[in-house]
This record gives sequence, C-alpha cells and structure tokens, in this order.
Amino acid sequence: MGVFKRMGNGAARWWGMVLLGCWLSASVVAQGLLGGPVVKTDQVRAELLAHAPQGVQPGQIFWLGLQIRHQPHWHTYWQNPGDSGLPTQLNWTLPAGLQAGAIEWPLPKKIPIGSLANYGYEDTVLLRVPITVAANAALPATLPIQLKAEWLVCRQECIPQEGQFNLNLSVQSATALHGEAFEAARQRSPQKLAQQKLGGSWITGGATTLSDDGQTLQLRLHGLPVGWRGQTLSAFPVSPDVVHNAAAQGQGWTQYWQGAVWAARIPVSKERGDAPQLMRWVIATGPESAPQAPALDIETPVQGTWPPLPNSASVPAALSQALALNAATTPTHPSALSLGLALLGALVGGLILNLMPCVFPVLAIKVLGFTRPGTSAREHRAMGLAYTAGVVLSFVLLGALLMALRAAGEQLGWGFQLQSPLTVTALAVLFTLLGLNLTGLFEFGQLLPSAVTNLQSRHPTVDAALSGVLAVAIASPCTAPFMGASMGLAIGLPLWQALPVFATMGLGMALPYLGASLWPALAHRLPRPGPWMATFRQAMAFPMFATVIWLVWVLGQQTGIDGASSLLAFLLGLACLVWALGLQGSTRTVLTLLALVTVLGIAWSPLRHALQDPANASANTTERWGAWSPAEVDARLAQGQTVFVDFTAAWCVTCQYNKKTTLADVQVLAAFDAKNVRTLRADWTRRDPAITQALAQLGRNGVPVYAVYTSGKPPVVLSELPSVQEVLSALP
Repeated sequence: MGVFKRMGNGAARWWGMVLLGCWLSASVVAQGLLGGPVVKTDQVRAELLAHAPQGVQPGQIFWLGLQIRHQPHWHTYWQNPGDSGLPTQLNWTLPAGLQAGAIEWPLPKKIPIGSLANYGYEDTVLLRVPITVAANAALPATLPIQLKAEWLVCRQECIPQEGQFNLNLSVQSATALHGEAFEAARQRSPQKLAQQKLGGSWITGGATTLSDDGQTLQLRLHGLPVGWRGQTLSAFPVSPDVVHNAAAQGQGWTQYWQGAVWAARIPVSKERGDAPQLMRWVIATGPESAPQAPALDIETPVQGTWPPLPNSASVPAALSQALALNAATTPTHPSALSLGLALLGALVGGLILNLMPCVFPVLAIKVLGFTRPGTSAREHRAMGLAYTAGVVLSFVLLGALLMALRAAGEQLGWGFQLQSPLTVTALAVLFTLLGLNLTGLFEFGQLLPSAVTNLQSRHPTVDAALSGVLAVAIASPCTAPFMGASMGLAIGLPLWQALPVFATMGLGMALPYLGASLWPALAHRLPRPGPWMATFRQAMAFPMFATVIWLVWVLGQQTGIDGASSLLAFLLGLACLVWALGLQGSTRTVLTLLALVTVLGIAWSPLRHALQDPANASANTTERWGAWSPAEVDARLAQGQTVFVDFTAAWCVTCQYNKKTTLADVQVLAAFDAKNVRTLRADWTRRDPAITQALAQLGRNGVPVYAVYTSGKPPVVLSELPSVQEVLSALP
C-alpha cells in the first residue's frame, strides 16, 4: 500500500473509475433505458415522432408515430406477420383528453425465409397512430407523451426488443418537422374500398370463394382502379393463419383479369388455424417482394363451408415419452448440488484471474505494500478487507448490469465492456498514464488538485478499494477456466441466486491479497524493504505498457489499422504532455502549451475511430478458419460435415493463448483435415447478438468457448483451456 501511496496510483485509479463510470452511464443512455424519443440497438434505430402542423386543438386529430430504421438485412413485422414473427406493439400513456387510435399499417412486403414467408418491413418504416383530442379537453402548455413499444427484429435469428419513449409536445406551436415522413407513410397506407351489393351481384369490392375440398380460395375483386387493369397485383392477407403464405405467384397461386374483374386462386395453408367468414386483404400493384403504393384495403365475405380445422401437429409417441421423462427428471430450478458446483467453479475461476498479465502487476504491487514499515497489522487487515470489498462489489455490479441490460433486450455477455472501442481507448489512456507514473516520469500529485491527493493519503482503505475496482475492470473481459459454466448458469438464474455466483468470483479474485492481509506470517515471508523496491516499481511499468499494446491491438481489430495508429499518435502526444508538465521554468510553459495543442488537435481522431462502425474485415478469418454464422453451421451439418467453432474475441487473452497453442497444434490440424472438419471462428470482439445467442444456447456467457457440432447430436462444449487430447477426443 505504501508503494501505491508514493506513486499516487490511488489517484490514477480514481481517474480510471471516472472514465469507467462515464462509459457505463453513456451506455445506459444509449440504450434508451433512461427514456427519450430515440432508442438504438445494433439492429434498429427507433424514434417517436409527432405531426401536428396546426398545433394540438380540442376536437381535432394529430398524429404520433414510431419510426424504425433497420440495419441491412434486418426486418420487423406487419400486423399479419405471416408464418412466424410478431407484429410491433405500441402501448401509449397519454394525458387526459387524448385517445390513441389503431396503427395505420403501411404496405408491407413478402420476406421469404426458407420454406416459409413473412410479411414485414425493411429499411425504414413509420407506424402512424391518430390521436383524437376530446372537444372539452383542458390542455396544458406541454403534453407529456409516453410510449412503450415492443418489436421483434429478425434476420436469420430473431431478437425481441422493447423501448421506453418520452416526448414533450407543445400544444400551441406547430409540430411539422417530420411532415414528409408522415406524408410518405400516409401514401403507403392502404385505403378502404367499400363493398356494395346490387341485384345479387357485387359492383365494388369482391368476394372470396372456398373450393369444395377447402384447399383453395378464389378471390374476385371489382371496382379496382382503371390504371391497374392488366397489371400483376399483390394480395396480402390481413386475416392471419389462413392462406399458404410461402406460395409464389405463378407457382403456388395464379391470377388473371376478366375485363374490370381481377381474380386470383390462392392456396390455403395446411396448418390453417382459423375459419373466418370475412377475409380482409391489402391489394397493390407489383410483385409481393416490392409492391407499389397506393394500396387498397378490401374486406370480402367467404362463400363456402370451411372444413374442420386440422388437428395440431402430432408428436411421435417416443418423443412424447422422452419429453415427459425429461420434464419429470429436470428440476425447474437448479439443484443445490449444481448451484454449489457453480459457486465452487466461480471461486476457482476468480482465483485464476489473478494470473492475467494485466492483473498480476496490480496484485504484486499491492502485496509488496506490506513491506512498508510503520503500517500496523490492523491497517493491513483494513486495506485487505477494503480491496476485497471493491473487487466483490465490482463483480456484483457488473453482473447486475449485465442481467439488467439483457432483461431490457440487449444481447450482451461477460466482458461486454471491452466490446466498446470507446472503453478500450479509455483504458489504453489510463494504463499509459500508470506506466509513465511507475517509471517515475511524473507523480499524480503534480497533475491532480491537492484535495484529491490529500484525500487519498488520509484514506488508504479507499485507495485499496479502488485498486480492487480497477483490477476487476481489466480482468473481467476473459472467462477463466472453471468460470464458463458458472456464468452460463448464473445468467439463467433469478437475480437473488445469480448475484452470489458473481460475488463468489470476486471473492476468489481477492483471496491472495486478503490472505496476506489477514495472516501476517505470509507478509513476513516477503523481502525486507530496500532500494530493490524502486527497481521493482519501474519494472512493473513494462507489464502496464504491454497491456497498452494489447489494447491498441484490440482496437485495431475493432476499427482497423487507422483506429490503432490514431490511438498510438494520441498516446505519444499524451506522453509528451506529461513529460512537459514535469519540467521547470519557462521551458515547461512553452513545451506544455505546444504539447497540449498537439494533444487536443489529434484527440478527435481516435474518438472518431472508436465511435465508427466495425472494421469490414475480421483479422480472425483465414483460409482455414472461416467466418461463423448460424446459416454456415446449418449448411455444413446438412452436408453431414462436423463443425468446430472457436468463439473468440481480440480482448480475450486466454483466447489468443489457445490460438497459438492447442488450436495451432500439428496433431489437431491434421485431425481436422483427416476427418473433414469445417473450422469456423465466431469473432465477438465487437457486439454481435447472434454470437451472444449462440453462446447462451451452449450454456455459456463469455469467451473462450469451443464447440463441436455433429449432425443429429447435441454440441460438445470443451473447457476454456482445452488440451490437444481433449480436442482430438471430441471429434467424431
């Protein structure tokens, strides 16, 4: 502890916690958990919009809407999602006197998914809702609008998400900033086409006739726009669970014109779940994959008698017995034995975290603080307990934050903080300063206000606690051996059961320093104080700089070579500034100003790269190791090929060690080739919800994870530090 006092590293840790706290706060705000008009996820950007060009007036209508911007290849769903999916739900909380109507669903498109088909939206969609203001409404100057929205966003995988939106709408002022978006949405909203009957025949609207065998619907429509005649039309069933959605035009169903009448034969789904007497359709020109506005909303009576609904899909007797046996033998909650093993694995895994290259120097310096004369055994115990409290509390808070974000719809896993390039950049700056401080280039007391340094000196236990917080921040990204199964179990537990697992990990990590503080005999075995301590202090700077090299490499994996080089340039300027601050006289003033101008001039470059989109190419993908995707795994398994997946991340030290040892072993590579094993690499360096979901399916929540997939068999999950023999034994 005394060594840390002389180095001023408590202040450094204080700075580090400020940076970490700012990042966590920014992360929460970015996810929309604190409320606002915008919620962002990796798949969509959702925003609550208003359109009241005349202001909000009693007896009138204005419009609200949720605009969803999808990332490429992602989609959300229409009111009839088709064969799978869920429509977006909007739940409003409005001031008294305001009443929300139904969603004005824009014209969708058909989205084929293998042998199925869905109806939904890609790119950008605005779901408009009319808001009726009561004639006698007493309106305040500003209307607080609250919306809780739930949507399902899918690509090949599906992610349920939700957002809390808040908007303050001025009553007197016109709100028409998004008028073009609302107008475009209005033009894509189908208009009602009324049906009338005269003399026993339909002159507008139409009818749906069911074939005698109940397998086909004959749709005949009258009164369609004259300009549509002769064109190919699309028919989207608003009524769900009736038609065969995946049937393609010209193949599964046909259409033709008879003068002013448009007719289509549409197959009925074999899994039909309804027998409606009225069918509602949205009709537009163009193919179903790209229909063109305007569109018509038409309701037609069903002529004919529906056959009985088909029975629900039957389950083979053998499978039913297996499911019943599994339900009888699998407890709803984990047994005391499994929870006990999880706690034991967490304790051992936390203990192993002390061997991480960036954690060991912190622990070593803390333990050597016991050699400082003049510190009583009582003070040592107090500092040991404070360090332990800092570590355990940090693990509990990280675990609670992870579970809270996952409950809010985020696809996150252990080590999620280093999936943010901004956090990687902040930690690189922090460890650069720590390394320069350890070399003796400067003392934090020269840079920080005296109140901060005096506070650290008067309260060494606070300094010890913050040391624990910093140790957790740099140790947590990797999953140590014995931790993987424990964390995978913890994430699926209720909060009151999960938090003890995270706390036990922290206790395991804090045990070495806690033991040395509680049992003086351990500390007495340390070398006596002497000049060697100054040498040791300087030597510990090099592991700090090695950590900076690792962080810069991680940033390069996330943002590309330009991002890494920009950070290096910034760190060089920062080192120059720190050096200049340690000079004396007028030279200090001149050089400090020059260095400060340089640092400020290049500061934007690393921040810009930290905030940009991920690098296009993954350095982890090679000729042998292909890029992982669920579709690639399924395709290889369908061909009867075994798949070995390396779930990895650039910021995971254990992952990099395994790549250079076991996964590069000649015997392992020869076995992959001999058994025609497809090797894939799932790079989790930056957030990827698909990888997070795949890890959860394997019962894991962090990397490294190694899985062997074989057709017709459950995947085999290897240990975090697999041996060559373990890999060879797992291959079929």
